[in-house]
Amino acid sequence: MKTEEKLNMTMLCDFYELTMGNGYFEAGCKERITYFDVFFRKVPDGGGFAIAAGLEQLIDYIENLHFTEEDIAYLRGRNLFCEEFLDYLRNFRFTGDIYAIPEGTPVFPKEPLVVVRAPAIEAQLIETFTLLTINHQSLIATKANRIVRAAKGRTVLEFGSRRAQGYGVPAGGTMAHAWVQMFDNEYEAFKTYCQTYPTNATLLVDTYNTLKSGIPNAIKVFNEVILPLGHRPKGVRIDSGDIAYLSKKARKMLDEAGFADVKIVASNSLDEYIIRDLQLQGAKLDSFGIGERLITSKSDPVFGGVYKLVAVEKDGEFIPKIKVSESPEKISNLHFKK
Repeated sequence: MKTEEKLNMTMLCDFYELTMGNGYFEAGCKERITYFDVFFRKVPDGGGFAIAAGLEQLIDYIENLHFTEEDIAYLRGRNLFCEEFLDYLRNFRFTGDIYAIPEGTPVFPKEPLVVVRAPAIEAQLIETFTLLTINHQSLIATKANRIVRAAKGRTVLEFGSRRAQGYGVPAGGTMAHAWVQMFDNEYEAFKTYCQTYPTNATLLVDTYNTLKSGIPNAIKVFNEVILPLGHRPKGVRIDSGDIAYLSKKARKMLDEAGFADVKIVASNSLDEYIIRDLQLQGAKLDSFGIGERLITSKSDPVFGGVYKLVAVEKDGEFIPKIKVSESPEKISNLHFKK
């Protein structure tokens, strides 16, 4: 069986990483050991802390970093790079050290999430992907943490794959409105679904009218299909309308029908603020499906992590480096840190 080739991300970088690398090479400082910090300046959504994430993907990228002959040919065609530098890239591998805060750790502004110690060219070449993966994944992990805390122990489902990529979360699912619309009526849609998935039946009840048809049809099908097969239904999902009001009414109807164990799932552009408001309104919800506002961190979509040179080594000595700016928040915290 043919082994699937790993996607080569080496050329996913800002072009100046390469032009600077060529410059370092020609200036004779390609072996100079440098120290770069990855840190952020502000917690998203005005929160008290962020969550560090993205380390696994960063290490996988670094371990597989290499230039193909096609990459070399492309760079040669730009007429910017000396042939000796291109030969250097042909055998390129990362030889430096990575220090990092463990995945999932609460972190704070100006605290290094990752420290890169490496020869100048190597450290420069990994800047773009390092920021890409640490920034995006820390942003989403921070938003997810806020949402999970707002849910107060209730299950949170990730519904965001239509807006951006997800990351290795356990897969699950119910049905879309299209399933309900595909059949002649809602009852037939529910019945067919429950016959197909009797051990995992969660029905979407708001396609037409949640309380007048959705919940009653769900109860009817639970009794006619699920119970005779010796199973219990899993849940119902509400995706529109006054979710707090509908959930309270639905809970009462389900309980009276003998389905107190059936969970009620809410979805539809939820985030930690709406979840908090639903809780304050006494909504009877067991779990939340969170889509675009999580996976794009809609309320504050930029993490703002940066990659700054903080020290170099020369003759076994540290030489601290600092970025000075008229904007105080942009002044870097110099030197190699523990």
